[in-house]
Amino acid sequence: MGYIKFDKSQLINLEYSLNKEMIRSNRAGSFSCTTIIGCNTRKYHGLLICPQPTLDGDNHVLLSKVDETVIQHDAEFNIGVNRYPGTYNPKGHKYVRDFSADIIPVVTIRVGGVVLTKETMFVTEEERVLIKYTLLEAHSPTRLRFKPFLAFRSVHRLSKQNIDLDTKYEEVPNGIRTRMYAGYSNLYFQFSKKEVEYTHVPDWYKDIEYTQEKERGYEHHEDLYVPGFFEVDIKKGESILFSAATREINPASLNRLFNAELKRRTPRSTFENCLANSAQQFIYRHDGKTDIVAGYPWYDRNGRFSFISLPGMGLEPGTSGTCKAAINTMVAEMKGPFFPEHGRGLATSYESADTSLWYFWALQHCAEGGESLEKIWKSHGKNIRTILEAYAQGTTNGITMRENGLIYIDQSAPNLTWMNAEVKGKVVTPRFGYVVEVNALWYNAVKFALELAKTVKNQAFIKKFEPIAKSIEKAFPEIFWNNENNCLSDFVSDSGPSFQVRPNQIIVTSLPYCPIDEKMRRMVIDIVRKELLTPRGLRTLSPKDAQYKGRYSGNETERNLAFHQGTAWPWLLGHYAAAYLKLYGEQGLEDVRALYHGFEETMLEEGIGTVSEVYDGDPPHAGGGAISFAPSVAELIRMYHLTEVVFAPKNKKRK
Repeated sequence: MGYIKFDKSQLINLEYSLNKEMIRSNRAGSFSCTTIIGCNTRKYHGLLICPQPTLDGDNHVLLSKVDETVIQHDAEFNIGVNRYPGTYNPKGHKYVRDFSADIIPVVTIRVGGVVLTKETMFVTEEERVLIKYTLLEAHSPTRLRFKPFLAFRSVHRLSKQNIDLDTKYEEVPNGIRTRMYAGYSNLYFQFSKKEVEYTHVPDWYKDIEYTQEKERGYEHHEDLYVPGFFEVDIKKGESILFSAATREINPASLNRLFNAELKRRTPRSTFENCLANSAQQFIYRHDGKTDIVAGYPWYDRNGRFSFISLPGMGLEPGTSGTCKAAINTMVAEMKGPFFPEHGRGLATSYESADTSLWYFWALQHCAEGGESLEKIWKSHGKNIRTILEAYAQGTTNGITMRENGLIYIDQSAPNLTWMNAEVKGKVVTPRFGYVVEVNALWYNAVKFALELAKTVKNQAFIKKFEPIAKSIEKAFPEIFWNNENNCLSDFVSDSGPSFQVRPNQIIVTSLPYCPIDEKMRRMVIDIVRKELLTPRGLRTLSPKDAQYKGRYSGNETERNLAFHQGTAWPWLLGHYAAAYLKLYGEQGLEDVRALYHGFEETMLEEGIGTVSEVYDGDPPHAGGGAISFAPSVAELIRMYHLTEVVFAPKNKKRK
């Protein structure tokens, strides 16, 4: 019995199986995403989704899906599954007998006396998906037909029948090359077997319906283009490989490529291996740079979540170099004291108050990983000074340092923190003035910078920022401590403090440098545990609050209203775990381990083998948002490291 496995009764139940999705990505920035039975339910689903740098640099769905047909004695059995308004056609899910994904996704299909397996592999360094079909059982001559469905559109839009379509194709070894529109990459369909026949019958399949988009209140019908179909005979015991890619390959090398890629995979045989496998999926290398994709299937790089994710991702063997490369990519795109928040090129946004401060946190973990303080200062000292001096002097987007050493965000910029969801241009959770985690990160940044400066004896820097650190230590508890709730205020403006209980205060207690005493830390942890802690993360607002929303569902407006008003975020658990263990040491291990291991059951939920972006604040805490989210995965990896290495008894540390 495999670790990730579904049986016939689960697979043929569409209400169950259509809510299980698989993400596979590669270092080239491409990815594949669909449900475990191959029926697309989102516009973000597709077999080959690639960046198109000559268009907009965004991800585009080239190959939406491939429908297969088993042919015996002139009888045809279509094993694909598509949703149309009011019906499914074909209904190939009734032939699916088994799904496993311990290494790569493997689907077993039974049609009469035919038993066929389908293994899907995403190549690591190029934009290529491979599907291996193996005929295990057959009592008579068997033929397979393959019908590719093409979209050639941005992941954020839908394709419609149009007159701009280019229906031409060219033959290539064991397949064809085609392209729907000028400006796109060519798409190559090739088979490992030479005796494959292609029939060109261009047609549109209209009104394919995406149920997830319908539930989310978006346009949900798409027209997909089918250029024709391939047919090939297959014998019992024979395997045939199908390749879809943006460049041609020698068909004779397909089997060798498939086997080589198989050896590179981290098996999803345990919870820890699933997290390790998932962490690798977020790495994107391009143009000599390395980025961290924030999540799938709709996120691109996000500066804040890159820095939040790197410490956990850097704990996986062989990834420290990747994490340093990702930091260097962000540094290369700095604009004054700010890092890119989202977008690329001319569309890059730099509007964030905390991203530049999370950078220091990522550097601290480089130091924990063995990099010397002298080397960190040599590589990053200039950027460190640029950021701290700019914040101290005040920035153009409303960030200023007041006389007490704390950072103050102008009321005109209430969306500069991670709680920045908007509805109709209005920020749902406006946070301005003295914001609690921003000032905690600011204090941590100043103290770490001083630690570095003292190592290299930079007296001018020490003289300037040591008084600021002391001012923060005095002002922070005076400004933020809320005697009414015995916790830290989420933010304090000139009009007074916010009395809402939110999780951002836990970050104050988890950072390497903390500006409050142990008594206050204990009370912060207590209120977070009592009002915000769930098995799936920390709620973004206490259920006692009248504005609390316990379900993250509905259309875009409804979801955005709940995003930071009660929805639970797994990445915050890493900070809760760190804070809890710093306070209780070995005595807290059992509680933190229970939280960590509680996530194992999510490996068979929503995103298979990975962790969702958010979960409902109310039980049973259903998953939502991106089905695979880098900070969620990374902070669970860090939780494991905290319990089994950092705080574990010396005689029981993981080697």
